[in-house]
Amino acid sequence: MTSDRSIPGYTLLHLLGRGDTSLVYLARNSQDREVALKVPHERTLAGREAAERFGNEVRLTLQVRHPQIVRGFAGTPFGPQAFLAVQYFPEGSLCDVLKRLAPCSLPLDAALRVLADVASALTYLHGLGAVHQDVKRQNVYVQEGRAALGDLGSAYFTAQGGRASGSPYYMAPEVYRGESAGGASDVYSFGVLAYELLGGRRPFAGDSYEELMAAHLNRFAPPLLSLRPELPPAVARLGELALAKRPADRPTAADIHRALLAALGENLAEEDTAALGTADSTPVRQVGRHVPTPLVTAKPTGPETGDAGRWNPFRRRK
Repeated sequence: MTSDRSIPGYTLLHLLGRGDTSLVYLARNSQDREVALKVPHERTLAGREAAERFGNEVRLTLQVRHPQIVRGFAGTPFGPQAFLAVQYFPEGSLCDVLKRLAPCSLPLDAALRVLADVASALTYLHGLGAVHQDVKRQNVYVQEGRAALGDLGSAYFTAQGGRASGSPYYMAPEVYRGESAGGASDVYSFGVLAYELLGGRRPFAGDSYEELMAAHLNRFAPPLLSLRPELPPAVARLGELALAKRPADRPTAADIHRALLAALGENLAEEDTAALGTADSTPVRQVGRHVPTPLVTAKPTGPETGDAGRWNPFRRRK
């Protein structure tokens, strides 16, 4: 796709980012508001699966409303003029922020605040019966110390079903096994993010898909308090439980949100209270309690399937 493609009602200012499926521009709409304008590549529109994924992102982004979810302003899900206009974050993603801080890490209160905001967003989504499926630092956006979860292309409502997906460094064991994702799968991905922000490292590593899958299925993360001793014990414990091998052993996003707010000395906001009783608890087939699971070689199908049919998340998602 060339850079001269235009979307009626928007003035393209400059390119913010380039991905495999779309370009993201800083743009100005007819109300003189700066927005991030996501425009799919022509090849995205030509491929059925990629086009459906973009259309899904447009529909869900415009449907949900929560202060800790990136706000969608307008969009067209399909066709040659497909686009999505969302809230623009000048500071970029959490990944961008951490790169600028390197080799330092976020101060503890700042890290707890970001995690609390992401947990609030997940509590809301799970209360709607939806799963995000791609919680990672690249999909968390930061502005003045607050965070918002974005990029809903892989999200779906569990009642309607959807394709298992995710980024390999953050995927839950059940997703590696090709099973359907649920709210507990998002909590697992959140646990990986918590280790990155609070412990300064990912809980599992690997140089290939197979190595990383084996680590998530069979190994155990180090105690968070050993990585950051000043952590509130309740937060450290929930961060570790979020990485439980069995989905049923993980806390809910609402449980984690409460603990993080308590650590920050804050109370639960009214808009979050309504979602607490309806957080997604869809059962996922269980394979044992905190025990290693057999290594399998089958890979889940997803939007990263290449021409040869081999799903290779290492090709793009990190």
